[in-house]
Amino acid sequence: MYTDSHCHPENKSFDADRDAVFARATEAGVTTMLAIGNGDGPGTGTFDCAIKLAEQYDGVYATVGIHPHEAGLATQADLDELVKLSRHPKVVGWGEIGLDYFYDHSPRDVQQRVFLQQMELAASAKLPIIIHCRPSDNSENSWDDALRMIREHWTSTGLGGVMHCFAGTVKHARASLDLGFVVSFAGNITYPKAQNIRDAAGMAPLDRIFIETDSPYLAPIPHRGKRNEPAFVCEVAGQIAQLRGLTADEIGVMTTSNFRTFFRLP
Repeated sequence: MYTDSHCHPENKSFDADRDAVFARATEAGVTTMLAIGNGDGPGTGTFDCAIKLAEQYDGVYATVGIHPHEAGLATQADLDELVKLSRHPKVVGWGEIGLDYFYDHSPRDVQQRVFLQQMELAASAKLPIIIHCRPSDNSENSWDDALRMIREHWTSTGLGGVMHCFAGTVKHARASLDLGFVVSFAGNITYPKAQNIRDAAGMAPLDRIFIETDSPYLAPIPHRGKRNEPAFVCEVAGQIAQLRGLTADEIGVMTTSNFRTFFRLP
């Protein structure tokens, strides 16, 4: 039993074989997925993309939110639409949101403003947040800003959140855990140069971690370079299992329990 806690099955790369992708996930033992509802960003009418899939496929839940890449396009109408969509019964989180200083597709001050606005809306909706945090090269800048903003504007809500596709250091993982967050590990944990991620996964309490694919991105070894898909979350479980002296199935069961407890699912 496995849960892909963060995937993008609405992505156009799945248009030709989406049903087969879900079937392969089921065959691999993936019982639950969280589809991320950023869509193609503001003004595209696609914020409900994850909701549509959650309505169509069993075991799929959804989020809503504006990715930091598109923060510069966000309008009040977009935020109002997200509030309405957040009331759907299969929406369990707000995200992915946060800061991306690697690509800087939106100005950093705008990213921070839209991040804060969405934290406020998520608090009103009583939904946990799913964080995207990527610093510029050889820097901790987005980590410093994101952790500060969460500490100042979110922790007091008690709603918690998820550090999605964790790629920081043990220090950043500890800081995230101290703020009440779950740390989620993706396929990049299997890459040869990702010792920092493996160190964090070896440190984090087993009841405070998720596994994910972030598919179609970041396919794990041995699928690296190919399109990622939810069935490959088993490879992430296998890598963490090696670190913790457990089996992949044990990690799958533990992280599924963590996911359902965190999001208060039956």
